Amino acid sequence: MAAARKPVVEVRRSQRRRRTVSAYRDGERVVVLIPAQFSRAEEAEWVDRMLARLAAREGRLGTSDEELAARAERLVRLYLADHADLAAAASVRWVTNQNGRWGSCTPADRTIRLSHRLRNMPDWVIDYVLMHELVHLVVPHHNSRFWELVARFPRTERARGYLEGVASAAGMVLAE
Repeated sequence: MAAARKPVVEVRRSQRRRRTVSAYRDGERVVVLIPAQFSRAEEAEWVDRMLARLAAREGRLGTSDEELAARAERLVRLYLADHADLAAAASVRWVTNQNGRWGSCTPADRTIRLSHRLRNMPDWVIDYVLMHELVHLVVPHHNSRFWELVARFPRTERARGYLEGVASAAGMVLAE
């Protein structure tokens, strides 16, 4: 069995940070934010601790691309059965390069991509974003027919409000 490869780690020291440490993935690298006054030993200890936390969180949230595709198929059966051939995605996958949107769809090749930032959100929020992108396979533009189909998902308004709140709290500017 091959040993797990340690990710590339970028440590950012902050004069404003006093005690808190945080970490996040940025593509293939892990960024660890620490107070500037930490010693090299404290830095090493916190990098190891934060890598373990990220690994544990990702293990809990490890919905694979295959599981995401199965969710998409379930949503089509439940809410878009009358458009099953049009709403069938060729691929559905998680991506880490979407900073201005929660998901995207390319109707021409029938691919759907969801931002990794959704992984720790409630299932009904992930399902809403997935439903939104599936409807784009049927209706490419945000017209009234598009929103009629999206509204078949029972928690549409609640999920939209949730995502708006998350975006606002994080100071994110999202594309429509």
